Amino acid sequence: MNINFTITDNAKKKIENLIKNEDYNKYFRIEVKGGGCSGFKYHFSIDNKISANDIIIDKVLIDKTSFEFIDGAILEFSEKLIENTFKIINPKAKSSCGCGTSFSV
Repeated sequence: MNINFTITDNAKKKIENLIKNEDYNKYFRIEVKGGGCSGFKYHFSIDNKISANDIIIDKVLIDKTSFEFIDGAILEFSEKLIENTFKIINPKAKSSCGCGTSFSV
């Protein structure tokens, strides 16, 4: 499987900070789930369980089904005055909601 997923330096730093305070072998998990105002939504969590269905990129886990929706995307971490958040810039998304957490393909 060809892996085409970019994690920006800001996102890598934030992930490292999040998981360094956790127990050994923690990962940042990205999932695509049904729901949200545009059809699909991104779900971010900390996880320590790796399955045979997971793709590992640095300290990020993405299950193969979710990866099909975000292949070619960029994970970034944005820090603004009123909002600090992970965002996925997804070239497969045909539309997304205003907050950027849900999308359609």
